[in-house]
Amino acid sequence: MRELPRLLRAVEAIGGDIAPQAVPDRIVRAAAELADARYAALAVLDEVGGAVGRLVTHGATAPDDPAGRTEPLVDALLNGGPPPPLSVPVPVHGATYGLLQVAGKRGATADGFTAEDRQLLRVLATEAGAAIGNARLHEAVRQQARWMDGSLELTASLLSADEDNALAVVAEQALRLAGAATGVVLVPAADGSGDIEAVAASGEAAGGVIGTTVPADAPALRRALGGEPVVLEEPAPAELPLIAAPTDRQGPTMLLPLASDGTTLGALVISRTPGSPAYSVPERALATQFAQQAALALLLARARRDREQLAVLEDRDRIARDLHDLVIQRLFAVGMGLERARRAGDREEVARRIDRATDELDATVQEIRTTIFALQQPPEEAPAALRTRVLRETGAAAATLGFPPSVTFTGPVDALVGEETARHLVAALREALSNAARHADAGRVDVVVDATARLPDGRDAVRLTVADDGRGLPAGRRRSSGLRNLTRRAESLGGSVTLGPGPDGAGTAVTWQAPR
Repeated sequence: MRELPRLLRAVEAIGGDIAPQAVPDRIVRAAAELADARYAALAVLDEVGGAVGRLVTHGATAPDDPAGRTEPLVDALLNGGPPPPLSVPVPVHGATYGLLQVAGKRGATADGFTAEDRQLLRVLATEAGAAIGNARLHEAVRQQARWMDGSLELTASLLSADEDNALAVVAEQALRLAGAATGVVLVPAADGSGDIEAVAASGEAAGGVIGTTVPADAPALRRALGGEPVVLEEPAPAELPLIAAPTDRQGPTMLLPLASDGTTLGALVISRTPGSPAYSVPERALATQFAQQAALALLLARARRDREQLAVLEDRDRIARDLHDLVIQRLFAVGMGLERARRAGDREEVARRIDRATDELDATVQEIRTTIFALQQPPEEAPAALRTRVLRETGAAAATLGFPPSVTFTGPVDALVGEETARHLVAALREALSNAARHADAGRVDVVVDATARLPDGRDAVRLTVADDGRGLPAGRRRSSGLRNLTRRAESLGGSVTLGPGPDGAGTAVTWQAPR
């Protein structure tokens, strides 16, 4: 075949390890070059197969040029209309991916395409389908691996962290994995009103969302709480007023039930910015699985805490029974013996001493009874100390890093750092450790929490440093969404985030600081 070298060049041009979104552009350029055409177009079906999801063109666009042939191309693909003169289907894994057309043969007064041109285009379409299929599989594997890694990090964090932080972890991980702008966790309001409250949020609009409520009968929310994943392209405020309130508009949104084994804890809402790409079918499936695993991990964490609390209560009951059955009875017997001694004695001094001992024993019995009553009360729920939470986060990160990070505390961190700052510091530590596990390829990670630091303006501060000996940040690389989240957290408290080299000048050091 005389055109074999050109065909091989065209096939090579659409191959390689590239993203699926880039393949259609390469196909139309290769088709135009192979057929020596002034114009090429590819109408791509959407994921459902009922509409054209994308129309890619290349070449002439003047009114008298062949670009006007796009409408017959779409009609042939969707409605079974007559195909344009030189068009061929592009198959991917046995299904029609789209329809490829070329028009305007160069150097010809009419289209002037030959049977050989048609054969070449068919071969190109077959190879293009194979390239698209391979790119899709590769992207699906990478996407699934990313969600699986995120689910592993989520489970490890939820099973080791405090309940106050668990829902925040769900929102942060969902936002990062889905490439969204806002992640929100909704649960039934604690006041028993029947409304749904946003208890955790992450992303651009997080500050204006937490604490707001929405009626449970909002259309989209009612479906999600009933166990049905809901996908909205451009939700109106009436469909989802909670998220729309601070931003007025939002892009593609998923509402995913946080449910496991028939128990619904609430819903997870993941929203992209207006104009962003819609969530694909694989993304929807992976996000739904993530929400189910998050719900299961939350239930397991809640069950573990219930067991721990039950063990504490059972131990208190045992102590109370021992005090009542042993100590009080013995003290009562002593008091009775002293009382008999007083009645039997005849000296005034002995009587006074016995009276005094009896009064002291009565007071002791009252104090022990008060202790028993206090032990029988349920323990007050209080957040764990900052030192404990830092150690839990670093312990959980060991599973993804492959080794335990070293941890150093400077100053009395539990006594000096307030709860609001501590909560943001723990979230910043979690993000920094996650970034190190995903990107650094490090063999060492050092975590330092310094409660004796000072800000440039002289205010007392707490400083978190997470340093690794990995490959460091590439020159000119923009900050990731995770680092932007760290910066927003610090700045919301009046602090800052800086990046620098790690130990001995290698790797990366993230320094997060905020007023105590």
